[in-house]
Parts: sequence; structure tokens; C-alpha cells
Amino acid sequence: MLQYLVILLDDTSVSYCHYENSKTEKRLISLVDLKAGILFAMKQNLMIQFVYPDYAIPAEYQKEIETIDHHKIAPQRYADVVILNGCDHANLSDDFANEEKVFVIRTSKADFFSNYEKIVPLIGKMKRLNIALTDIETFTENDFPLYKETLNQLKNVVKEIFIQGNYPQVNLLTDRILLDKMNNCNAGIENITLAPNGKFYICPAFYLEDENNAVGDLVTGLNIKNKYLYQLQNAPICRNCDAFQCKRCVWLNHKTTREVNTPSHEQCVVSHLERNASRDLLIDLQQLGAWKEKSIEAVDYLDPFEIIEK
Repeated sequence: MLQYLVILLDDTSVSYCHYENSKTEKRLISLVDLKAGILFAMKQNLMIQFVYPDYAIPAEYQKEIETIDHHKIAPQRYADVVILNGCDHANLSDDFANEEKVFVIRTSKADFFSNYEKIVPLIGKMKRLNIALTDIETFTENDFPLYKETLNQLKNVVKEIFIQGNYPQVNLLTDRILLDKMNNCNAGIENITLAPNGKFYICPAFYLEDENNAVGDLVTGLNIKNKYLYQLQNAPICRNCDAFQCKRCVWLNHKTTREVNTPSHEQCVVSHLERNASRDLLIDLQQLGAWKEKSIEAVDYLDPFEIIEK
């Protein structure tokens, strides 16, 4: 059931997830389509997430946006979800203190492995820190040990902050501890995207990849072909998985396996390395007297495809 409408205000709207936005030419959504999108959300009882570009939109647009409850996703500090690119933001850590906001750091694997220490000063300074890897599909067998070690270093940081009496949220490490079921992106099921051209897409990545990927428009409504494929119960691997924090990115699935409900080897291994790091963190915190009621079972695989029934 739909819960959110993502509205891209411009072709150059910031990316907040795995996908890249290489568009440089501004194309602002028409005011007519913006109003129609807001009306669509009102009729469907959807929460709107407006995704901003890095320039100031016209006043009449902002006025229209403020007519409805919403969240702002932007590369500026006024946003509810602030997007940062790259790990090198330690110099901003003092400004982030006590911010009641979510910050997303989009980073490549190479940047993350080399510069994760620059993220450390930010942990615990804001409401929540999300780290989004932009090139999961390029992970190799040599990268996985590096990712495991980087997660372990960040795990130790989170543990020390916890000892100091703070309760940091870092998606790669703490989400799995808090979850007892899958909490994926759910694009196409719980959220849908309205692009600047007035058409609907499963998520922004599908729009930026090819405008012909539309699944409806503001006039004819939504028309998602084979919608059942986006549902967890129709993803035979994922529905039996307990890496609950995995984004189960349908765009990455389609990009790497050509099936929206089938993840790639790289996405599975990355998610299980996060799961296992969360398990290690949970054990550490339980030794300190916290989270006694939670458990994450040990597994002997990193990719469910590795499980062979004998």
C-alpha cells in the first residue's frame, strides 16, 4: 500500500540513495504538475518527500510546497534530510551537534575504505546518520574484507559512544539491531516518484536511467506492470532472509540481474556483512547490559545463494 510520494522538483535534484544523477541541465517541474502532484498525494493520503536541487527554487513553488505536510530532502541545512557527498565532512561536526535531522553521506567504496575516519566525528552528533554506497555493484571479492574491517572500526566507535551515554543511529550498524522484520526501500509498493516531466516512476533512479521507464502520469494515474514482483512475498530469496536492514534496492536488482525481485551477489554480501557487524555490536552492548532481549543468530554464509540443500 502506498504511503509516500517522492516529488523530484528538478532534473538536477540531489540523489539521496545508491543512484547517481548526472543531469546538469535544470528542468523544474511545472507549477501545474506540482499542484497536481500535491493533490494526488492528498487524495491518496500520502506523505510527500520533496527532493530539492542545489539552487533556490522560485518563491511560488515554495509557497505551494508549504500547503501540505512534507519532508524536504536537499543538500542544504534547511532540509529534514540533508545530503552530503563524500566522507570528508569532519570539519562540520561541531555544527551538526544536537541537530534533530537525518544526514545522508553518499560515498564510493574507495572513499569509504580510505576516509571512514572522517565520518567518526559526526556519529552521535545528529538524530541519524545514513551511509549510502554508490557503487555496490562494483564490489569484488577483494573489497568484501575491506568492507568488513571498515564496519568493524565503525562498530567500535558506536560502542564507545554508547558507553559515554549516547545512543547513536548509524544505518549500517544499528538498524538491524532495532528491526524484527524486513525494512526495505519498498519502491513501487510503499513509495512512488513523480518526476519533473509529470510522470510517475518506481523511484528516481528509474527516471534518471531512462524517461521511458514511466509507470503512469498525473492524468491517467499509476500503471505498474507486474506490480506483484515488487512485493517481498514474491521475492523468494529476500522473504527468507534476516538481513532486515538491507535496502533491497529494486533498481540495483534490475541493473545487475535484470529482475526487480532478485538481488545481486554484491548486494547480498554487503548486506550480510552489515548484518554480522550489527550482531557483533549487539553482543558488545549486551555485555554492557543493554539489549538483552534482542538476538541475531550466527550464520555461516554471506550470500543466500551459497546455501545448498543436501
